Amino acid sequence: MSAIDDIAANLPIDQLAAQLGADPAVVQRGVYAALPALLGGLEANAQDPAGEASLLAALGQHDPGLVSGQIDLSNVDPADGERITQHIFGAQQDQVVSQLGGVGGGTGGLMSKLLPMLAPIVLAYLAKQMSGGQGGTAAGGAAAGGSLGAILSQILAGAAEGTSPTGSTSTGSILNDVLGGLLGGGRR
Repeated sequence: MSAIDDIAANLPIDQLAAQLGADPAVVQRGVYAALPALLGGLEANAQDPAGEASLLAALGQHDPGLVSGQIDLSNVDPADGERITQHIFGAQQDQVVSQLGGVGGGTGGLMSKLLPMLAPIVLAYLAKQMSGGQGGTAAGGAAAGGSLGAILSQILAGAAEGTSPTGSTSTGSILNDVLGGLLGGGRR
C-alpha cells in the first residue's frame, strides 16, 4: 500500500466532506490529488539542507499518533495547515491550488480548504515514518540513517506507480504536471 493509499484509507471522507461543505466523491478525488502534491512539495523542500532541517523541526511538532488508525479530524489544526502549505509551496501556493482544483475534479476553492486539513496529517504520517512506526521501506530508511529527502523520494516513488481508486489522474501525473512546472521539476 502506498503512503497516499495508507493516509487516504484512514481519512473519514464523509466527515471531511461535511466539514468542507462538498460532495464526498469530489473530496476523495481532491485527497488523491492533494496528497502527492503535499508530499512532492515536501520532498522538493527537503533537497535543500536548510529546508530539510526546517522540515525535521516541524516533524517534531506533529504527533505520529494522529495517523494511528482512523484519523480524528477534531485533532487537525487548519491554521497549522495553512502555515505548512505556505512553507511547502511558497509563492507558488495559489498556482498549485488552482492546478490541483482542475486535476482533482474540484475547484481551487475546495483545494484551498483541503490542503490545510491534509498538511498536518501528512507531517504526522512522516513523523511516524521517521520514528519507525510503520514497518515499510520509509521507516527502514529512517532507521538506517536515511535522510528525510531520501525517505520522501522512496514514498513518492512507490506512490507514483499507482492511480487513485477514484479513476482520476495518476500520482505520477500530478507530480510531473502540477509540481514539475511550478517547483522546477519537483525541486526548489
